Amino acid sequence: MSFFLCSSSSIVFKLGVSIIFLVSFSGYTPADAYDPLDPSGNITIKWDIITWTGDGYVATVTIYNFQQYRHIQAPGWTLGWSWAKREVIWGMNGGQTTEQGDCSKFKGTIPHCCKKTPSVVDLLPGTPYNQQVANCCRGGVINSWAQDPATAVSSFQLTVGQAGTTNKTVRVPKNFTLKAPGPGYTCGPGKIVKPTKFFGTDKRRVTQAMMTWNVTCTYSQFLAQKTPTCCVSLSSFYNSTIVPCTTCSCGCRNTSQPGNCVDSKGPRIASVISNTGKNLYLPPLVQCTNHMCPVRIHWHVKVNYKAYWRVKVTITNFNYNMNYSQWNLVVQHPNFDNLTQTFSFNYKPLTPYAPINDTGILWGVKFYNDLLMQAGPYGNVQSELLFQKEASAFTFEKGWAFPRRIYFNGDNCVMPPPDAYPWLPNTGSHKPSSSWFAAIAASASLLLTVFLHY
Repeated sequence: MSFFLCSSSSIVFKLGVSIIFLVSFSGYTPADAYDPLDPSGNITIKWDIITWTGDGYVATVTIYNFQQYRHIQAPGWTLGWSWAKREVIWGMNGGQTTEQGDCSKFKGTIPHCCKKTPSVVDLLPGTPYNQQVANCCRGGVINSWAQDPATAVSSFQLTVGQAGTTNKTVRVPKNFTLKAPGPGYTCGPGKIVKPTKFFGTDKRRVTQAMMTWNVTCTYSQFLAQKTPTCCVSLSSFYNSTIVPCTTCSCGCRNTSQPGNCVDSKGPRIASVISNTGKNLYLPPLVQCTNHMCPVRIHWHVKVNYKAYWRVKVTITNFNYNMNYSQWNLVVQHPNFDNLTQTFSFNYKPLTPYAPINDTGILWGVKFYNDLLMQAGPYGNVQSELLFQKEASAFTFEKGWAFPRRIYFNGDNCVMPPPDAYPWLPNTGSHKPSSSWFAAIAASASLLLTVFLHY
């Protein structure tokens, strides 16, 4: 009897382990979309009916990027949906559909778009004023909320026909999609909410929309790209060894085709370069490296002062196909509560859990280094961070001086294994001589200079 009970317990245990294993690898999307550093971050699309027309309405559609550090870069967002009835778009300002569709049944005035499933893109800078609306015409580029709330919004206006002219006859569109660029965002259904209120320029009169509905879209890195897009390397003044990005961090080199190191049979590395006239994306031309990542972040512990310590951060672009506009870097480190000064980068703390300040967002200074150029001699940006030492926590031992996690443009970067971090040498616990300290610092600086150029 005891043998039977033991066997049953063993079977139940194995079954439980199997279920956990299957759930872990089943691609459960709700968990994928949750971001612990930005738990309430999302993109909200607000659809406001401003006025009625003879056969429909005029609406303003506004895209709000409430994500703290994830932005929409070039070539910008593409918003799509399916009409609930036989609606058409008579005209648009601040945006345009990518295809007109079949409008052959219309005589005289031809609609802007007759497709059942239209796709809308933002207009480009320089669009004539009579075609613009507020917050439009930036080529679909939307900044993150932490970097600049004023440019974290994009809008367009459309005149919809064959839609009904009352709140009871208008139907909310279905199957909203947001590509920014490519996949990555999952949008929920449109939900009718209280009509939006608008304040006049003198703030003395309030008007409101005839009808309003919201759509919420959340981001999943696994949907956007199944392989990583960046990696992290480490070094320090007290150790002459540079810890490179892990081999095959984003992909492995192709050795079968000389001159092309991207493996055509392997996972695609993220790219936002679209084919002309097609909603497809070309594989990037990436510089041949052991890690094969488009972007590498290098964290170098540079100087140890009496009351402060200094870090140099370098971001290098290995992608020959694209520049990264309005890039940002999110770093987790326990000493961010004591960050004293940043040089040539902007900084803002991210505190998703109010009492804990161990995460910061860094981004470039406008018109100086906010554009990370494509691979080449100018394909890098760098800055230095000055931290004050906290006596109760500060140490160079066991990798404490290095970040716990780094994100580039919202994507999780591959970190080196913990046992590879630069450690203090055996004599590190004793006070080193000035000549030994100078020698080790000089050799580390020389190796770092050579490393960052490759």
